[in-house]
Amino acid sequence: MIHEDGELSGNTAEDSSAKSILVTTALPYANGSIHLGHLLEHIQADIWVRFQKMLGRNCIFLSGEDAHGTPVMLAAKQRGIEPEELVKLIASEHKADLDAFHISFDNYYTTHSPENKALVELIYARMQAKGDIRTQVINQAYDPEAKMFLPDRYVKGNCPCCKTPDQYGDNCEACGSTYTPLDLIDPKSTLSGATPIAKESEHYFFQLSNYADFLRTWITSEHHLAEEVSNKLLEWFKEGLHDLDISRDTPYFGFKIPGTEDKYFYVWIDAPIGYMACFKNLCKRRPDLNFDEYWTNNEKVALYHFVGKDIINFHAIFWPAILKSADFRTPSGVFVHGYLTVNGQKMSKSRGTFITAQDYRQHLDPEYLRYYFAAKLNKKAEDIDLNLEDFTQRINADLVGKLVNIASRCASFISKRFDYKLSPSCHAPKLVAHFIEKGDEIAQAYENREFSRAIRTIMDLADQANQIIDAEKPWALVKIPEQIERAHAVCSLGLNLFRILMTYLKPVLPVTAEKVETFLNIVPMTWENRQELLCDHTIRSFTPLLQRIQEEAIRAIQNDALTATQNLKIE
Repeated sequence: MIHEDGELSGNTAEDSSAKSILVTTALPYANGSIHLGHLLEHIQADIWVRFQKMLGRNCIFLSGEDAHGTPVMLAAKQRGIEPEELVKLIASEHKADLDAFHISFDNYYTTHSPENKALVELIYARMQAKGDIRTQVINQAYDPEAKMFLPDRYVKGNCPCCKTPDQYGDNCEACGSTYTPLDLIDPKSTLSGATPIAKESEHYFFQLSNYADFLRTWITSEHHLAEEVSNKLLEWFKEGLHDLDISRDTPYFGFKIPGTEDKYFYVWIDAPIGYMACFKNLCKRRPDLNFDEYWTNNEKVALYHFVGKDIINFHAIFWPAILKSADFRTPSGVFVHGYLTVNGQKMSKSRGTFITAQDYRQHLDPEYLRYYFAAKLNKKAEDIDLNLEDFTQRINADLVGKLVNIASRCASFISKRFDYKLSPSCHAPKLVAHFIEKGDEIAQAYENREFSRAIRTIMDLADQANQIIDAEKPWALVKIPEQIERAHAVCSLGLNLFRILMTYLKPVLPVTAEKVETFLNIVPMTWENRQELLCDHTIRSFTPLLQRIQEEAIRAIQNDALTATQNLKIE
């Protein structure tokens, strides 16, 4: 049930005592275009945030550019520009794509910022003061031709465990083994093709092992992680936690480690701290927000991260330990999703299934993708498949054939026969009450990120709405003088039921919801005001809300993906 204060009873993801919520998505890397795999996470988080705001909760939504690292430095060099300029260019493209898919950030910032630099140095100083930083001379892969140390992903070779060729220098995609670049058989630099040599360098380490007990407790605590994610992360403890290398050697684009001449903070240190910096930046423009209230151990504020399963170790092992060491609050929960496949396969340029946000939005309404993802997503870290044939059928059947059909078939009678005015009383009050009561079940599904369950329930209600209209046949009733008022009542019922359905879909279809609010001549829909029926109410003219997907649009997207030339390497 939803109580008067907007809280949900029952076992929810949120700490019911929290009055404010801070939500982040993983920061898009400033080295390539947004693609549908990125959008899966952003859409999932945005739906959840919009639902929270519909309940009247204070929910802040943040993201921004992950700006540092060797790939950004090299991509900028290839273009003949400075890394800072490249980051601005890519950020502009990313933000345009995210805006097009209606991702409603309260702030979208960058890790290359004065706020982040100050916070990184503060956290580093606190970790030093606690004795959590140590140095060690290590051997690294060095490219003698490019004259630089190589990140793991810039070395390829045969897996030392299963011998699979063309594997990156950190882990094998075939057998899942992890290793160092120098462990590879016949390693080659992806920059020059040269064979890397081992070269010594002093590195700085965060002593993760100091927080093993804390992390084990945090990982297994209720609501922090899904059970299957917790169980997977506990495997890290079997051999003991390895300390985290937090430094990189020059040349590097990032923040220099204080007290050093040629050492920089590893991008995976300043990237999550970027969540804090983004909020710090927002606080400058929002006097109602206080940084310390959100980032100290305040039980009245919940912090949630939406991330993919490929980076869960950074967000659920390294990040909580860093925050603990620096005396900042730790996340209330990390929500993990799986990978996106297209037509059952990994996204592939050669197959025309590597689809960027720009490829998609040139041909199709972004809200269709939001709906399809919602219909597939649950709270488990399961992979999601975008089957383009199923996508077309589901949008055409659910959104056009079921949902919009209710409004279009009823609105024409209301406007032509009843001067745009709904009936003064409620027809079929038990059915209306049933629709309203289902809102609690749907809200619980949204709250727990069981979006697919919410969509199934909503579409079942849409079927019921269409069934009563089909049974009553208002198009026949209007031809019988003594049945005119019944036809009026049935069509008015249809629009009231449609309004309730659109309330439930507003987190998924925010733009369509705004169009519906204009058409129905109503105030913005909230979860609470769904209970207020429109009786003796004047609506406006109905205009088509959503169009059927044509096969030509799907083919055009695939052709764009096949012919697109990528200016930047997508990581």
